[in-house]
Amino acid sequence: MTAVGDVDDGRATRQGRPGRPGRPGRPGYDRESLLRVAVTVFNERGYDGTSMDELSKRLGISKSAIYHHVTGKDELLQLAVDRALDGLFAAADEAAAVDGRAIDRLEHLVRASVAVLVERLPFVTLLLRVRGNTAVEKRALARRREFDRMVSGLVAEAGAEGDIRPDIDPAIVARLLFGLVNSLSEWYRPRGGSGGAEIADAVCAMAFDGLRRPPPRTAPAGRPVPATGA
Repeated sequence: MTAVGDVDDGRATRQGRPGRPGRPGRPGYDRESLLRVAVTVFNERGYDGTSMDELSKRLGISKSAIYHHVTGKDELLQLAVDRALDGLFAAADEAAAVDGRAIDRLEHLVRASVAVLVERLPFVTLLLRVRGNTAVEKRALARRREFDRMVSGLVAEAGAEGDIRPDIDPAIVARLLFGLVNSLSEWYRPRGGSGGAEIADAVCAMAFDGLRRPPPRTAPAGRPVPATGA
């Protein structure tokens, strides 16, 4: 899995297609640093509420200097949401390669997704706020739905293997599970306190202790007692 903190190398997708290599940067900003400032402004003001004039003011450079690096707001949004989505799909690929049962792959995916969120927090936050108002947003939502289907498939597989409660719909479990993960974007700030690994431990303890089918209990006389909630 590519390190979740890696920066864009100038070959990011442009409107869903392979883009041209980034041109040399102007003094003060390259495309990566421009992207990070733009994502901050998008998260503060909303994508629709951010103009190129506003980006120019925040960056302290002219609009023509911005256009030296990107074609406009749409490309900045594309680069940003792809940074988040590419991290999540890399986490899914990593989880798929894990040996063991589906419940283990699911837990691995949750842990890896928390790491992506923690290390790409501004990008994931922006992804979670897109509403499908533009072509770029529609493509991002389509990729999010594809990721959701992968999670639902893992949940269904874990249920078929008898490792999680059979009385909850897999699609609901997937939404609740990643709703818990995504909620980190509302309060987590990388300034001291809990790190990504500690947060992943807490999420998995809360989620999987409630999902896994409890083992049979043994009565004092040695006779098995059926597990409750199964």
